[in-house]
Amino acid sequence: MNFKDHLWNMGVALTLAEEAYREDEVPVGAVIVDAGGKVLAKARNNKEKNNDPCGHAEILAIREASQTLGQWRLVDTTLYVTLEPCPMCLSAALQARVKTVMFGAYDPKGGSLSLGYQFNNDARLNHRLGIVGGLMHFECSQLISNFFRDKRGRYKHKTKFL
Repeated sequence: MNFKDHLWNMGVALTLAEEAYREDEVPVGAVIVDAGGKVLAKARNNKEKNNDPCGHAEILAIREASQTLGQWRLVDTTLYVTLEPCPMCLSAALQARVKTVMFGAYDPKGGSLSLGYQFNNDARLNHRLGIVGGLMHFECSQLISNFFRDKRGRYKHKTKFL
Protein backbone atom coordinates (compact mmCIF):
# COMPACT_ATOMS: atom_id res chain seq x y z
CA MET A 1 0.00 0.00 0.00
CA ASN A 2 1.14 3.54 -0.64
CA PHE A 3 0.86 6.62 1.53
CA LYS A 4 -2.45 7.66 -0.05
CA ASP A 5 -3.91 4.28 0.91
CA HIS A 6 -2.79 4.78 4.51
CA LEU A 7 -4.36 8.24 4.57
CA TRP A 8 -7.59 6.88 3.07
CA ASN A 9 -7.86 4.12 5.69
CA MET A 10 -7.14 6.52 8.54
CA GLY A 11 -9.78 8.83 7.07
CA VAL A 12 -12.31 6.00 7.32
CA ALA A 13 -11.28 5.47 10.96
CA LEU A 14 -11.66 9.21 11.58
CA THR A 15 -15.19 9.17 10.15
CA LEU A 16 -16.05 6.34 12.56
CA ALA A 17 -14.56 8.36 15.43
CA GLU A 18 -16.76 11.31 14.46
CA GLU A 19 -19.80 9.01 14.64
CA ALA A 20 -18.74 7.96 18.14
CA TYR A 21 -18.41 11.64 19.13
CA ARG A 22 -21.99 12.33 18.01
CA GLU A 23 -23.17 9.47 20.23
CA ASP A 24 -21.21 10.77 23.24
CA GLU A 25 -18.62 7.99 23.10
CA VAL A 26 -14.91 8.77 23.32
CA PRO A 27 -14.22 9.40 19.62
CA VAL A 28 -12.01 6.53 18.52
CA GLY A 29 -12.42 4.69 15.23
CA ALA A 30 -10.57 1.64 13.90
CA VAL A 31 -10.23 -0.09 10.54
CA ILE A 32 -8.46 -3.37 9.74
CA VAL A 33 -7.32 -4.10 6.19
CA ASP A 34 -5.58 -7.08 4.63
CA ALA A 35 -2.32 -6.92 2.67
CA GLY A 36 -4.21 -6.10 -0.53
CA GLY A 37 -6.01 -3.18 1.11
CA LYS A 38 -9.40 -4.89 1.46
CA VAL A 39 -11.30 -3.68 4.51
CA LEU A 40 -11.95 -6.60 6.87
CA ALA A 41 -13.52 -4.67 9.74
CA LYS A 42 -14.57 -1.20 10.89
CA ALA A 43 -15.52 -0.23 14.43
CA ARG A 44 -15.79 2.66 16.83
CA ASN A 45 -15.84 2.93 20.59
CA ASN A 46 -19.00 1.52 22.18
CA LYS A 47 -18.14 1.46 25.89
CA GLU A 48 -20.95 3.72 27.05
CA LYS A 49 -23.69 2.34 24.82
CA ASN A 50 -22.96 -1.29 25.74
CA ASN A 51 -21.65 -0.74 29.29
CA ASP A 52 -18.60 -2.69 28.19
CA PRO A 53 -15.16 -1.72 29.52
CA CYS A 54 -13.64 -3.69 26.62
CA GLY A 55 -15.76 -1.89 24.03
CA HIS A 56 -12.76 -0.15 22.50
CA ALA A 57 -12.76 0.37 18.73
CA GLU A 58 -9.63 -1.78 18.31
CA ILE A 59 -11.07 -4.75 20.22
CA LEU A 60 -14.35 -4.58 18.31
CA ALA A 61 -12.52 -4.35 14.97
CA ILE A 62 -10.27 -7.31 15.86
CA ARG A 63 -13.33 -9.39 16.75
CA GLU A 64 -15.09 -8.45 13.50
CA ALA A 65 -12.01 -9.12 11.34
CA SER A 66 -11.59 -12.53 12.98
CA GLN A 67 -15.20 -13.37 12.15
CA THR A 68 -14.76 -12.11 8.58
CA LEU A 69 -11.70 -14.32 8.06
CA GLY A 70 -13.03 -17.24 10.08
CA GLN A 71 -9.89 -17.35 12.20
CA TRP A 72 -8.28 -15.40 15.02
CA ARG A 73 -4.90 -14.97 13.33
CA LEU A 74 -4.96 -11.65 11.50
CA VAL A 75 -1.64 -12.25 9.74
CA ASP A 76 -0.53 -9.58 7.25
CA THR A 77 -3.17 -7.11 8.36
CA THR A 78 -2.91 -3.46 9.32
CA LEU A 79 -4.95 -1.88 12.10
CA TYR A 80 -5.64 1.85 11.68
CA VAL A 81 -6.85 3.62 14.81
CA THR A 82 -7.34 7.31 15.52
CA LEU A 83 -5.85 7.21 19.04
CA GLU A 84 -2.76 5.46 20.35
CA PRO A 85 -3.90 2.03 21.60
CA CYS A 86 -4.09 1.40 25.33
CA PRO A 87 -2.17 -1.58 26.77
CA MET A 88 -5.25 -3.84 26.45
CA CYS A 89 -5.76 -2.99 22.77
CA LEU A 90 -2.09 -3.21 21.82
CA SER A 91 -1.93 -6.59 23.54
CA ALA A 92 -5.03 -7.76 21.66
CA ALA A 93 -3.44 -6.70 18.35
CA LEU A 94 -0.32 -8.61 19.31
CA GLN A 95 -2.32 -11.71 20.28
CA ALA A 96 -4.26 -11.51 17.00
CA ARG A 97 -0.98 -11.45 15.05
CA VAL A 98 -1.72 -8.07 13.45
CA LYS A 99 1.30 -7.08 11.38
CA THR A 100 1.18 -3.29 11.80
CA VAL A 101 -0.70 -0.76 13.91
CA MET A 102 -0.96 2.78 12.55
CA PHE A 103 -2.43 5.38 14.89
CA GLY A 104 -3.21 9.06 14.69
CA ALA A 105 -3.08 10.96 17.99
CA TYR A 106 -0.70 10.11 20.81
CA ASP A 107 -2.33 9.46 24.19
CA PRO A 108 0.04 10.49 27.00
CA LYS A 109 -2.47 9.45 29.69
CA GLY A 110 -3.51 6.04 28.37
CA GLY A 111 -1.50 5.06 25.31
CA SER A 112 0.56 1.92 25.65
CA LEU A 113 3.73 3.35 24.14
CA SER A 114 3.37 6.71 25.89
CA LEU A 115 3.05 4.89 29.21
CA GLY A 116 6.15 2.81 28.49
CA TYR A 117 4.41 -0.49 27.75
CA GLN A 118 6.36 -1.29 24.60
CA PHE A 119 5.75 -5.03 24.65
CA ASN A 120 5.17 -4.99 20.91
CA ASN A 121 8.93 -5.59 20.59
CA ASP A 122 9.44 -7.77 23.66
CA ALA A 123 11.90 -10.52 22.69
CA ARG A 124 10.23 -12.90 25.16
CA LEU A 125 7.06 -12.95 23.07
CA ASN A 126 6.67 -15.08 19.95
CA HIS A 127 5.24 -12.28 17.79
CA ARG A 128 6.19 -8.69 17.05
CA LEU A 129 4.18 -5.98 15.42
CA GLY A 130 5.18 -2.74 13.79
CA ILE A 131 3.79 0.53 15.05
CA VAL A 132 3.56 3.86 13.25
CA GLY A 133 2.24 6.86 15.17
CA GLY A 134 1.16 10.30 14.05
CA LEU A 135 -0.74 9.47 10.85
CA MET A 136 -3.24 12.35 10.46
CA HIS A 137 -2.13 13.44 13.92
CA PHE A 138 -3.64 16.92 13.72
CA GLU A 139 -7.12 15.79 12.70
CA CYS A 140 -7.21 12.94 15.21
CA SER A 141 -5.86 15.09 18.06
CA GLN A 142 -8.29 17.89 17.28
CA LEU A 143 -11.27 15.54 17.45
CA ILE A 144 -10.30 14.02 20.79
CA SER A 145 -9.43 17.45 22.27
CA ASN A 146 -12.75 18.92 21.15
CA PHE A 147 -14.65 16.00 22.64
CA PHE A 148 -13.11 16.38 26.09
CA ARG A 149 -13.36 20.19 25.97
CA ASP A 150 -17.08 19.86 25.20
CA LYS A 151 -17.45 17.21 27.90
CA ARG A 152 -15.79 19.45 30.52
CA GLY A 153 -17.99 22.36 29.42
CA ARG A 154 -21.19 20.35 29.87
CA TYR A 155 -19.98 19.11 33.26
CA LYS A 156 -19.21 22.64 34.49
CA HIS A 157 -22.69 23.83 33.55
CA LYS A 158 -24.26 21.01 35.57
CA THR A 159 -22.19 21.76 38.67
CA LYS A 160 -23.86 24.05 41.20
CA PHE A 161 -21.93 25.76 43.92
CA LEU A 162 -23.52 26.64 47.26
